[in-house]
Amino acid sequence: MKSKRTPLLCELHAHTTWSDGELSLRELVDLYGLSGFDVLCVTDHVVRSDDRWRAGREGGRSVTQAIYDDYLRAVEQEASRARARYDLLVVPGLELTFDDVDPARGAHAVAVGLREHVGLDDGFETALARARAAGAALIAAHPYPAALAADADRTTARWALDAGLAASVDRFELFNRAECFHWVAAAGLPGVASGDFHRVEHLRTWKTLVPAARDEEAVVAYLRSDRPAYLADLAAPTRLRRAA
Repeated sequence: MKSKRTPLLCELHAHTTWSDGELSLRELVDLYGLSGFDVLCVTDHVVRSDDRWRAGREGGRSVTQAIYDDYLRAVEQEASRARARYDLLVVPGLELTFDDVDPARGAHAVAVGLREHVGLDDGFETALARARAAGAALIAAHPYPAALAADADRTTARWALDAGLAASVDRFELFNRAECFHWVAAAGLPGVASGDFHRVEHLRTWKTLVPAARDEEAVVAYLRSDRPAYLADLAAPTRLRRAA
């Protein structure tokens, strides 16, 4: 008889000091390892070379082509340590970050399992296609509806406005930290949850449970499939009552 897999507790979207996160890669791994996570996806930002808007807001920190080999090497080294010390699977990735002052043009996508640099200078759609061809699982990040995007920290309304773009990704963030993007559920799109980790308080937020083997290929394949993912709010743990 085939047994069911125990779901893996996953952080699918996390940043380090390689881009705009507050923790070093090692500090991030230790935090998630000591907190009992099974999977940590490290997804620092990659941006357009002419993205002056983000450079002004974030100090210009991103993973460029020039430093990508060093970045991937650092993630792989920490992945070996994390597996030996915590049995934590660390998966490399990038956040494809297309910012614009016009929220209708702004969109981000988390590429889980991406092992090559993908730039944005040829456009967001081209970057998505390249990441897909490289084998990554693609997640639409913090997909704000147009009515809210203009006042949000991440002005990313294109996902909600461009129905054709939805076919380019595998899943959508239904929850990003404590924010719920209700239109994703209303549209019947496959949802996940992430902490979009930048600082320690983002640890105890909504997360995703994936019933897959604890290896990178299996987790990426599951996220690329149409099978269901399960969501949990770590800020409000469920209390089970014994039946009378």
